[in-house]
Amino acid sequence: MHISEGILPLYLLGAGAVLGLAGTAVGLKRTKQDEVPLAGIMAAAFFVASLIHVPLGPTSVHLLLLGLVGLLTGWACFPAILIALLLQAMFFQYGGLTVLGVNTLNMALPALLAYLFCSPMVRSAKQPVVVAGAFIAGAGSILAAGLLTAIVLALAGEAFLPAAKTVLAAHIPVAAMEGIITVAVVGFIRRVKPEMITTRSG
Repeated sequence: MHISEGILPLYLLGAGAVLGLAGTAVGLKRTKQDEVPLAGIMAAAFFVASLIHVPLGPTSVHLLLLGLVGLLTGWACFPAILIALLLQAMFFQYGGLTVLGVNTLNMALPALLAYLFCSPMVRSAKQPVVVAGAFIAGAGSILAAGLLTAIVLALAGEAFLPAAKTVLAAHIPVAAMEGIITVAVVGFIRRVKPEMITTRSG
């Protein structure tokens, strides 16, 4: 899902940087001190999960755990994902520094939406609602991230339209896998440490 350097025009890079930094600023402001360790853990989980990737033209396909990051960190997903992407760009040349804002926005915004829309469901006392909420968070965040990436590539020029369609299609099976993983992890957390979800302030 990382967009590579040298592809996007300057206006998209600028818009991504502004919006990505704005989201990160809000995330930092809304994150309490005792929530920082969990945000760090989720940044590490995101970092490791996306190390195993399959190149796909100007982007790549891999696990992201966006729904899980969003559900557990709320607004802190923006700084958590930004830091993880920065380290990946510096150590492994995934994405790059100039596209850091765009890539952060493409991944953190879906994670945040998963938190905003699915948190009430995963806090429910009804197991079917919890499962549905966790799956929607996991799968929906990947589809949303794929859609945002495809839109950005399409805006970069007609030459990238085929790649944009391929990126979106390639993330459908990834979304299903992420949904299943998110359901499993949320179920485990609710059994062993439910306050990680039920007391999430965001």
